[in-house]
Amino acid sequence: MSLSSTILFTHSYFLRFDPKQWKTGQPYAPLGTLYAAALLREAGYPVALFDTMFATSAEEITPAITQHRPRFLVIYDDGFNYLTKMCLTNMREAAFRMMQLGKEKGCTVIVASSDATDHYEAYLQAGADFVLPGEAEHTLLELVQAIEQQQTDYHTIHGLAYQQQQQVLKTPPRNVLKFLDGLPFPAWDLVNIAPYRNMWLQHAGYFSINMATTRGCPFKCNWCAKPIYGNRYNSRSPENVIQEIQLLKERFQFDHIWFCDDIFGLKPGWVNTFAQLTATAGLTFRYKIQSRADLLEENYIQDLARSGCDNIWIGAESGSQQILDAMDKGTTIAQIRSATKLIRQYGMHPSFFIQFGYLGETRQDIQQTIHMINELLPSSIGISVSYPLPGTRFHEKVKTQLTLKSNWTHSDEMALMFRNTYAPAFYKHLHKYVHHTYQQHLVAHTLASTLQRPAQLRPRHVKKVMQLLYLLPATFFAKIKLNRLQKLPNA
Repeated sequence: MSLSSTILFTHSYFLRFDPKQWKTGQPYAPLGTLYAAALLREAGYPVALFDTMFATSAEEITPAITQHRPRFLVIYDDGFNYLTKMCLTNMREAAFRMMQLGKEKGCTVIVASSDATDHYEAYLQAGADFVLPGEAEHTLLELVQAIEQQQTDYHTIHGLAYQQQQQVLKTPPRNVLKFLDGLPFPAWDLVNIAPYRNMWLQHAGYFSINMATTRGCPFKCNWCAKPIYGNRYNSRSPENVIQEIQLLKERFQFDHIWFCDDIFGLKPGWVNTFAQLTATAGLTFRYKIQSRADLLEENYIQDLARSGCDNIWIGAESGSQQILDAMDKGTTIAQIRSATKLIRQYGMHPSFFIQFGYLGETRQDIQQTIHMINELLPSSIGISVSYPLPGTRFHEKVKTQLTLKSNWTHSDEMALMFRNTYAPAFYKHLHKYVHHTYQQHLVAHTLASTLQRPAQLRPRHVKKVMQLLYLLPATFFAKIKLNRLQKLPNA
């Protein structure tokens, strides 16, 4: 089979391999993959996409390879999605299998992902010809150009790992991109958007897409890995972002955007300009962002609200100041309280990311976190247990304990992979207990507020009563089990 110069892009996130996310049914397209494909196409290369999001096995890529006969198979994961930063073993195994299938068809196999950045030698040993650690679009372009020109010496290409004469070579890291407006918009035309739209409408009742306005995060939380975009913070211009939103509105008629930046609108004046441009363009849509409690001041929140933001996810992490300080989080419980109040004041929903199981966390710290959740009652909570990511100070502290298990199989595994105050079973059940007690307080608060205005009583409030009648005993028995698990030896 003769190979064409086509570049076949894919990624290694299979929604079906992640039971929690499949059940949630809110998939986002592989944005990082689409950026890389757009840049290579802009440079004149024919590109194609095999989107694994709804695939059932790695073998499903074979017809795409047969159809396009690509010279290059590029497994390029989304660097903006926290799920792909977690390096789930289900996805790694799928990547290895696709690499094998590509090699069997004579493709040059190139891999760029968080997992490959951290474990480039494993990917090379599994059959990859090249791994591109870090921010990889321009590395990929230079590499493809060099191979097309039949070069065999790649040491001048920064951001590259490869084998030569059975030795693994790694070139100096590539500097991160600063002028993000210079990138073409993601190659959205390569995606079959229908299954994304259908799944969103089925599970959420609206259709959300993802966009990135920045790359990187300048803050120093010692458990947060930044293998792709690093500690720098670079931003697209508001004008550039508005232009893409207009194009996506025309093409997809979406209802909602997830701005998947680690920190949205950190650059002074950015959100204010964005809000003005949104109004001038007559754009109406809802969106959610991620931010920090110490950044959520009133002017910033006001601009978010008037530009369509309806949900702000705060990295609250813990209700214990001791744990926040141990994490080098740089925020306070008082700032979390203040930010939550302001978000609600401007008609938006505050949501919390919560992390249990950080080193040294005691039952008192856990209780303080539960109390904070039940007192502030965020609109949503996302709970995890501490997950050691390579390249972090946290990982350095526990890496000697990660001999038997260093990655989760899927995102709902919730396994504590290092020795801590309690046994892993305690933390896994803690997740369930906290959700029960949070839902109980949330329902009770809703009913109490409604009873103060009897005229607003509706049939749906009967369902709330039934829900509360379930949650009260469920929470009680979950707490009994948690107390029993607390006594397990932490071997």
